[in-house]
Amino acid sequence: SLGKEQYAIPLLKVREVIAVPKTTPIPHTPNHFVGIMNLRGQVISVIDTRKKLGIPVSENKESEIAVIIVDLSPIFLGVIVDSVNKVLSLAPSDVSPPPAMDGKNLKYITGVYRTEERMTIMMDIGKALDINDLQIAEANQKVA
Repeated sequence: SLGKEQYAIPLLKVREVIAVPKTTPIPHTPNHFVGIMNLRGQVISVIDTRKKLGIPVSENKESEIAVIIVDLSPIFLGVIVDSVNKVLSLAPSDVSPPPAMDGKNLKYITGVYRTEERMTIMMDIGKALDINDLQIAEANQKVA
């Protein structure tokens, strides 16, 4: 979850989910770049997905906040989320196409999963980031 909403990314993009690690800030990077972390000898950039997407930070407990390590071949990236709730196995018929939207570039929304209680936005995390974000992350990973 991010803020009050539910988002989903394909499980094949998820390497692992970890607690928020100690990070080292990198000067002159965008506001949503938290810094870099060491994950078993690999330098990984960490991005606050809430800041990147303009979503207000929820009032969740700090213990619920997590980092999802995503595989954006050729790089791995840590994305901060308010919480990781569950793994879903969805049939293609369970997902509606994304709604037509004007305004901001929302090409990262790949579909919407609906239940009686709520909707979950299906997201392509690679498309949610711009090319500059990916270049910074790749440069940080090569430092190791």
